[in-house]
Amino acid sequence: MSGGSWVPVPEGSDFSLHNLPYGIFRRAGEAARIGVAIGDQVLDLDALWREGLLDGGRKLPEGVFAHGSLNRFLSLGRPAWQSVRAGVLELLDGHSHAIRDVPGLAERALIERSEAEMLLPVEIGDFVDFYSSLEHASNMGAMLRPGGEPLLPNWRHLPVGYHGRAGSVVVSGTPVVRPWGQIVEDDGPPGFGPTGMLDFELEVGFIAGAPSAFGASVPIEQAPEHIFGCVLVNDWSARDIQRWENAPLGPFLGKSFMTSISPWVVTLDALAPYFVPGPAQTPPVLDYLRSDRDWAIDLDLEVTLASSTMIERDMDAEVISRTNFRTLYWNIAQQLAHVTSNGARLRTGDLFASGTVSGPGPRAYGSMIELTRSGERPIVLPDGSERTWLKDGDTIAMHGVCGHAEGVPPVGFGKVRGAVVPAP
Repeated sequence: MSGGSWVPVPEGSDFSLHNLPYGIFRRAGEAARIGVAIGDQVLDLDALWREGLLDGGRKLPEGVFAHGSLNRFLSLGRPAWQSVRAGVLELLDGHSHAIRDVPGLAERALIERSEAEMLLPVEIGDFVDFYSSLEHASNMGAMLRPGGEPLLPNWRHLPVGYHGRAGSVVVSGTPVVRPWGQIVEDDGPPGFGPTGMLDFELEVGFIAGAPSAFGASVPIEQAPEHIFGCVLVNDWSARDIQRWENAPLGPFLGKSFMTSISPWVVTLDALAPYFVPGPAQTPPVLDYLRSDRDWAIDLDLEVTLASSTMIERDMDAEVISRTNFRTLYWNIAQQLAHVTSNGARLRTGDLFASGTVSGPGPRAYGSMIELTRSGERPIVLPDGSERTWLKDGDTIAMHGVCGHAEGVPPVGFGKVRGAVVPAP
């Protein structure tokens, strides 16, 4: 490999030859299918497969890349994922002429990303949201239990989580409709109305590839056989609805109205150079949660907020948070091992989100409730307006990039964004 591609990759692009994330795209009047991002373009894998250029000819199932989700491809397992990745790397390498030697193929198989509509990358069977950031859990505990112990007794022993609503997971760019729910004001009786405390949560999620058998756990060292890749996640939250309904069973309608994910799935193979040691875990975890390899990911994360006025005036969005995913106390392999430890079945396309990623210091907090101390410390935007909670017309965008491995180009996730629209 030359290290470069014959497809132009702009300086600073999230999508270098080393990355090659997978997504589902379509153009007007065409069927949805699987593509790989390279620079400013999408590589149509179905077009390559039909020419016999992937996996040594047509060893893969008929039409595997012609689907409107990644699920069928993911179900083939890690050997197939790695084989296809290796094939795409070879085809895009600067020394390769395989695509260019087929008349018209480069024009058919490479589509400008600006012309492609990105869709939800997988059909999500189950959605689990964890609570794995020590800083976030401590911040929330201090607000919910002032004067008490911020962390509950179980938190350092297991990855706390809950099951969310898979049908409310949407792709980046989907409008965020302000939800209705039961709300209690000043200890009065509950009323029903639009949330006044709309929030975002900065998260990273992983997507299950190969399924597991019902009744069988997935040992932590087998996590790479089942985790296909990662996406950015914004788990939108209505804090006033959540506050009233949370006891005794936990999050419900305050969370289930919408969760946004980025359209490109970054594979574990692309992330491999960026796995680093995670935080020390005290007390020592149980054996089924121990691994001999590093599972924290050195992933820089950023959140921006733009008001409707800022957008109208063509002002830059304001960076309101910067943190790093490596600070997460419970890593993705531990999350997978725990969620299947009772024999719960893993299905292709399942989404597992990290929970809010907050780092040390107030500028590294991953939610409005933390950044504003539950509305006590407003954020001042460049247009002069203040925010304690999100207003109609606000746009939240999250970006993630791994960029600290020597000799390896940055691996970016693109963005997950959503604009708030009024309640119906």
